[in-house]
Amino acid sequence: MRIDEALLNEAKAYAARNGRSLTSVMEDALRQLLNRATEAAERPRVELVTSDARLKPEIDLTPELIYHLMEQDDIEGYGKAEADAAR
Repeated sequence: MRIDEALLNEAKAYAARNGRSLTSVMEDALRQLLNRATEAAERPRVELVTSDARLKPEIDLTPELIYHLMEQDDIEGYGKAEADAAR
C-alpha cells in the first residue's frame, strides 16, 4: 500500500498526539469511510419536486417575477393569491 508522505506524517502526528498506534488510526479512518458509504447506500431516495402543480400554467414566471417573489419569500402565498383572484 502506498500513502502520500504528507498524509502519512499527519496520521503519525495525530496518533502520537492521541496516544494511539498508527495502525489503530488507519483502521478507524478506513472503518469510518466504509460506514459512511454503507449509510449513504441505505438512505431512502428523495424525490425533488421541480414544479408545483398548484400553480396554474397561465402564470408567467419571468425572471423578474421570480426575483420579486424571492425577495418577499412568499411564492406559495403568491400562488394562493392568484387562485383566489381567479375565483
